[in-house]
Amino acid sequence: MKKSILFLFVIVFASSISAQDFRTPRPSPDATVSQYVGVTKITIDYSCPAVKGRAIWGELVPFGKVWRTGANEVTSITFDDAVKINGNELPAGTYGIHTIPNQNEWEIIFSKDTKVDGGSGYDEAKDALRIKVTPDPNPFTERMTFTFSEMTENSTKVNLNWEKLKVSFNIEVETQKLTLDKARNSFKSGELMAAASYCLQNNINLDEGYKWIQASTMINENYFSTRLLAQYLAKMDKKSEAIATMEKAIEMGSKMPDPPFDFEAMKKMLEDWKK
Repeated sequence: MKKSILFLFVIVFASSISAQDFRTPRPSPDATVSQYVGVTKITIDYSCPAVKGRAIWGELVPFGKVWRTGANEVTSITFDDAVKINGNELPAGTYGIHTIPNQNEWEIIFSKDTKVDGGSGYDEAKDALRIKVTPDPNPFTERMTFTFSEMTENSTKVNLNWEKLKVSFNIEVETQKLTLDKARNSFKSGELMAAASYCLQNNINLDEGYKWIQASTMINENYFSTRLLAQYLAKMDKKSEAIATMEKAIEMGSKMPDPPFDFEAMKKMLEDWKK
């Protein structure tokens, strides 16, 4: 009887641990870093091995051999949209990052296979892209890390930093085209308004932006969509319509519990239009 109770206790305890997703610390902890470039999200999942006083390049990580670019599972990178890597096109998706380190040049491999634990499982037939880069000296970093730098609306640099080395590659996205394409597929008022605002701020695609803000206002007429519609009308030299529409927006804004963040600026804009 006692054995049965003990067995039942073990089963219940084991089930409880499983439900809590029990795990022990890894010597090379898991890490994730993400960055938006324009409207495109880029995410890198990797592990963080430490130097621990060891010689890394050419010894712990041999030269001339495929490396999973970290510890544990292969490092992976995910792109929400199509990108260019050092000028080479790569479709949206998730890729394993394998590398072949050498003293003066590295090969970076973007593989369609993300389920590889080590270099021994690497399959060249699943390569999506290979590029060659030059490693640079870097201040000492105990644990391997990935960072983003030199970010613009259309590009960023990805850096692998470990020991006294940095290996980098460039990512480019067509932010303007992606933003407009996504707006064309949207039927939500907020998304259409955001796209119309983007066009107005950047003075691009104004004809289509005007249609989007009209559609946004028809779906959900509020202070924000109406004041943006007024700005489009002013841009089109439809002064009387712009004034009437902005007056309508100001009336809506005055009835909101808290004044909109740009309420005073819109009132000033209306005054200037009336001069």
